[in-house]
Amino acid sequence: MSSDANRNRSERIRVFRESTPMVLPSVLNADFGDLGGELQRLTDAGARALHLDVMDGHFVPNLTFGMPIVEGLRRHTDLPLDVHLMISDPLRYAAPMVDAGADMLTFHVEAVDDPVAAAQTIADLGVAVGVAINPDASMDQLEPCLDHVDMVLIMSVQAGFGGQAFNPIALERLRSLRNRYPDLLLEADGGIKASNIAEVRAAGCDCFVVGSAILKSDDYGKAIDELNDQIAAGNPSGADVSPGQEATR
Repeated sequence: MSSDANRNRSERIRVFRESTPMVLPSVLNADFGDLGGELQRLTDAGARALHLDVMDGHFVPNLTFGMPIVEGLRRHTDLPLDVHLMISDPLRYAAPMVDAGADMLTFHVEAVDDPVAAAQTIADLGVAVGVAINPDASMDQLEPCLDHVDMVLIMSVQAGFGGQAFNPIALERLRSLRNRYPDLLLEADGGIKASNIAEVRAAGCDCFVVGSAILKSDDYGKAIDELNDQIAAGNPSGADVSPGQEATR
């Protein structure tokens, strides 16, 4: 990795770390007919980063968006963009996504033959690196790359399928990873809302991807405030952590 890429990656990781615990609204749930307005509403509501789900209709059954949306959002916001690649060939699109403005790029461990090489390829692009895993995949697949990524995204639903309930296996996985890797950023995605986000936080999660609980509400600011209040209630070991401050573990 070049020194410039290393500096860029370190800076982007720092930005994410300094914002945790953090709610990341999922842009997939936004009104794409008024994406600029949605971006402004989320910014005004206190969002500190955005989560972008890129689906290819192959690795997952749904088809969403690609580089133009990432690039368009980047032109209009300085918020960190957490780009989740739910695609069969993540390395093919890694560099274009970084060029479009991604700050964190997450690939699925199930989608690559060599997760260590995939993590290193993305790191060499100068962005933070995440690896995601579905509920039905074995955690053994993650082990080789855990020392090579900045974040692990634990899916609490099967990627690409809507309307699923939160799978409690995510809590077990978060607790296990937090105990073994205290400095690793942990993210959860799928079915997270005010009624369960405290237990997700208590399991050790740092970043919480939330879709309909924010974007389908009448008041984005009120929804995010409620989620942050519940996160504070679930802080591990009773730690008093305000949103935007990193927990002391």
